[in-house]
Amino acid sequence: MSDNEVADLSTDEVLARLHEPVKDPGDGGPEMVQLLTPEGQRLSHPRYDAVIDALSEDDLRSFYRDLVLVRRLDAEGYALQRQGELGLWPSLLGQEAAQVGSGRALRTQDFAFPTYREHGVGFTRGMDPLTPMSLFRGVSQGGCDPKANNFHLYTIVIGAQTLHATGYAMGVAKDGLVGTGDPDRDTAVIAYFGDGASAQGDVNEAFVYAASFDAPVVFFCQNNQWAISEPVTKQTRIPLYQRARGFGFPGVRVDGNDILAVYAVTKHYLDEARSGNGPLFIEAFTYRMGAHTTADDPTKYRIDAEVENWKFRDPILRFKTLLSREGIADEAYFTAIDAEADEFAARLREGVQTMPTAPGNTMWDHVYAEDHPVMEQERAAYEAYVASFEGAN
Repeated sequence: MSDNEVADLSTDEVLARLHEPVKDPGDGGPEMVQLLTPEGQRLSHPRYDAVIDALSEDDLRSFYRDLVLVRRLDAEGYALQRQGELGLWPSLLGQEAAQVGSGRALRTQDFAFPTYREHGVGFTRGMDPLTPMSLFRGVSQGGCDPKANNFHLYTIVIGAQTLHATGYAMGVAKDGLVGTGDPDRDTAVIAYFGDGASAQGDVNEAFVYAASFDAPVVFFCQNNQWAISEPVTKQTRIPLYQRARGFGFPGVRVDGNDILAVYAVTKHYLDEARSGNGPLFIEAFTYRMGAHTTADDPTKYRIDAEVENWKFRDPILRFKTLLSREGIADEAYFTAIDAEADEFAARLREGVQTMPTAPGNTMWDHVYAEDHPVMEQERAAYEAYVASFEGAN
């Protein structure tokens, strides 16, 4: 409820609202795929049990390691912004399982198209976290070689990456890299976006093109319940995954705080895409525990009780409980991972603080493949402006 809406209520009405029971925000409905309860209890599913059973104990321990390191990466990014080292930081707190689970389901040849929040996916693809941090520090334009990790550039324009992913997937199909039966050759594409972006025209156009051309793309929507200050209930009358049916392809809702379910569902859908049965849609039902970015104050539009309810569905705690209960990891292992996370955070901090700042006139580099008259005029004007300060008292 916004401040304006609260202001319109009488004192008695406000007190009554405060004592209303809070609707369980973690209820994704009976159609939601879940393999691990919030209490860390393993659940069975006829379609996905085999996928999880194929994982070794080392695999499961590495899942936990990724979750912890990604959360620490995010916490360090947030702290660095608050300390003036980064200009902005979009947090993924609470969405670690959605990102690590889906990222770990990708094969080497698959290609991921992120928004600006997929730090966890980039981590699983082997991307140096300092690369996106240089963008948020303002010392680079965020450019890197996407082919180095098959992970595209961070996309700030909301929803645009779904069109990029669809086009790339169409190219993959034309290159004959789909449905050959070769696990090292067949390629799938995954496009990440949020519940807010699902209302963008670009996303819906991507659905149309992907369906029309049978593109091998998986649309992965992290429904974190809030599009900045707009709740998802204001944007759609039906669950987001059901929108896929209107475009003619399958959709599924998965518990986005359950890393096993996210991994199994994403792996299955990526296999389908590689086999030529794309496109497909996954709605990861999760929650944004922090602010939309460090420029946002979520206390202005959501109540504390909602956040507290979601804390009981913490993706790391529930997975840690499973590993402990089944004897897959002990306290010594968890302590070692925490120590590794401390070292990881220290390296990130040092890396950010020692990043070189490129000269201002390099902002025109790499905009066009060839020299461009307008760009050169703007560069010359900038250089003349800077030169006018040289030698001034």
